[in-house]
Amino acid sequence: MKTTDLNTALLDNYFGLIKNLSPEIKINLIEKIAKTLKGNVTSSNSSLTDAFGAWKSKKSADEILIELRDHRNFDRQIEAL
Repeated sequence: MKTTDLNTALLDNYFGLIKNLSPEIKINLIEKIAKTLKGNVTSSNSSLTDAFGAWKSKKSADEILIELRDHRNFDRQIEAL
C-alpha cells in the first residue's frame, strides 16, 4: 500500500469520526489543527506503517520462547472441595 493510499484511507476514517460532531466542536478542532501548522513545519519521511511491524531482536525465536517459558510462574493453589 502506497503512503498516499494510506493517508487517503486515514483521512477518510477521521472524516467519518468528525462528520457528526457539532459545528462548534468542528471549529474548535480546526483551530487546534491550524495551531499545529503554525509551528515548525517539517516533512517527515516516516509513515504510519513504520509504527507497526515485526518484532526486532538479536535473539532467535527459540531463545525467546525458552526465556518466556522459564519466566512462567505457576503458583495457583487449588482449593479442596
